[in-house]
Amino acid sequence: MHRLLRQASPWLAPLLLMALIFALSAMPGDDVDRGLAYFLTRKLAHFLAYALLLGLWWRALRPRLPLGTAVGVAFAIAVAYAVSDELHQLTVDGRTGTPRDVAIDTAGAAAAAALILRRRSGAMA
Repeated sequence: MHRLLRQASPWLAPLLLMALIFALSAMPGDDVDRGLAYFLTRKLAHFLAYALLLGLWWRALRPRLPLGTAVGVAFAIAVAYAVSDELHQLTVDGRTGTPRDVAIDTAGAAAAAALILRRRSGAMA
């Protein structure tokens, strides 16, 4: 049992974050305009959540894959989940799925990927 838990633990964090993102996306929206600060805070949350998602997937994949491959697979997972999350929001009352949010999510994942590659490549040199 301990061995199974140890093998599952790297995968648990990104899956839990994905579940949290899904749960938050399933909450009905409202039409209240809360201003620019609220809008920017939400977009920053998108960026950071997907940067974290990439980092967690990279951590889960890195023992099994070379650096670039692990980052690439983590990036593909993060972007695919961003697209699926926006499609999911189209089915939720008061929510919209937007290409802009996919772009912000992708930018967060790309920033995390660049940071990992830069730091790891420097450590290997």
